[in-house]
Amino acid sequence: MALAAPLKQVLNELEYITPSPVQAQAIPLLLEGRDLLGCAQTGTGKTASFALPILNAIHMDPRNTRSKQCRCLVLAPTRELAIQVGKSFSTYGQKIRFRQTLIYGGVGQNPQVSAMRSGVDVLVATPGRLLDLIEQRHVDLSAVEFFVLDEVDRMLDMGFLRDVKRIVAMLPQRKQSLFFSATLAPNIVSLAQTILRDPARVSITPEFTTAERIEQQLCFVDRGNKMYLLQELLKKQAEADSAKLTIVFNRTKHGANKIAKALTSSGFTAEAIHGNKSQAQREKALAKFKQGLVPVLVATDVAARGVDVKDVGLVVNYDLPNEPEAYVHRIGRTGRAGAAGLAVSFCAEDEIDFLRDIEKIIKASIPRHTEHAWHSEALREKHSTGFRPPTVKQGGGRGRQGGGRSGGSSRGASSGSGRRGSSGRRRSA
Repeated sequence: MALAAPLKQVLNELEYITPSPVQAQAIPLLLEGRDLLGCAQTGTGKTASFALPILNAIHMDPRNTRSKQCRCLVLAPTRELAIQVGKSFSTYGQKIRFRQTLIYGGVGQNPQVSAMRSGVDVLVATPGRLLDLIEQRHVDLSAVEFFVLDEVDRMLDMGFLRDVKRIVAMLPQRKQSLFFSATLAPNIVSLAQTILRDPARVSITPEFTTAERIEQQLCFVDRGNKMYLLQELLKKQAEADSAKLTIVFNRTKHGANKIAKALTSSGFTAEAIHGNKSQAQREKALAKFKQGLVPVLVATDVAARGVDVKDVGLVVNYDLPNEPEAYVHRIGRTGRAGAAGLAVSFCAEDEIDFLRDIEKIIKASIPRHTEHAWHSEALREKHSTGFRPPTVKQGGGRGRQGGGRSGGSSRGASSGSGRRGSSGRRRSA
C-alpha cells in the first residue's frame, strides 16, 4: 500500500504482513481522499484502517496547528473506546511527528484544556466532554480536515444523536469524513447521508456465523415466566463445578434495571450496565464483574461489543434483539479465547418475528430446548420458518413439556419470589 516509510516500518515491526479485509478495502480509498461508509465489527482491524491513512496524510503534509484546533477529530461513544483508539494512533504513529490528545468525561478537564492550548494533530473525544470544552471555548473545530465517527450504532444506543449533530454542524464543509458502524440500520444510514459526501462503501459483515464452541439453545416461554426460567439457569450456573460469569441481555435500559433488581431480591448478585449509567458507574460494575464479585451482569446492547471477559460461561438473551446482527455480538461474549460457552435465548410471542430474522441472518436454526418447566408448545407451533429445528434434550427430562401451558413446577418456587395466580402462572418480576 502507498503508505509512508515510517508507517511501513512500524507495521513490519508489529509483524503486520497481510491486511484484514476492512483494511485492504478501506485504506486505498482513504488514501485517495474519499469519504467512507464502513460496516465492520470491533476486532476486524477497523481502527488501523482509518488511523494509518490519517497518519500518512499528517506525515506527508505537516502543518502547525493553531491554538485550540485539531486536524483530525475522532468521535467515540465511550471513554474506553477513546483510550483504545488513542493507543492505536500512538502505536502506528510512533515513528512520525504528530501531537495527540484525548478528551473524555469522568476525569478532570484541566490536563485536556492544557493539551489543546497549542493545538493538536489528532483529537480523540467523547461527545459530552467535547461539547463542554467547546462551550467553554477551549476547543475550536473550524480547522478539522479528517472526521471519524466510530461505533455509530453504540453512539445512537447511548443517546448521543443530538450531540453528534451539534458537533457535525461545527465542522467545516471541506473535510474527509469516515463513518464506521457494526450495523447499518435505517437510522444509521440516514445519519450517514447527512454527513458524508459521495462516500465509498465498505461492508465487512461476516457471514453471520456463530462461534463453533458456543452451544446455543432457544426456549419458547411466555413473557410472564421469563424471570423464573432465568433464575433456574442462574441456579444451575452457580451449582456448576466451575462456576463462571453470566451476562443477561435486555433490549431496554429500564428493563435491565428491573431484571437486576429482581435477581438481587431473589438472592443473586447482579448489577445492570447501560447507557444511562455514568461512566464511573459502568466502570465500577464492569470491574466487579471481571473480578467475580458480581457474577451476573445485566446489559443492553451498548455492552455487547464492549465486554471482553474470558470467564463468561453463560449468555442469556432475556429479550431477543430487534436487530438480528446483535444476536451474534451478544452470544460472542461467551466462548472467548477458545473456551466453551452456552448461549440461551428466550422467545415470547411478541418476539417470534425477531427469531425468524435472526435465523435468517445466521443461516441456521437455533436448537430448541424444551425440557424446562416453562416451555410453551403453543409458541413453538407458531414459529414456522422453513427450518426443521433440532431439539435439545438435557439431563433425562428434568422439566416437562406442556401443550402451551406455562405453569411452573415446584423447582420454580425455590428459585424466585412471587406468587402463583389461579392459572398457575407466576407474575413477571
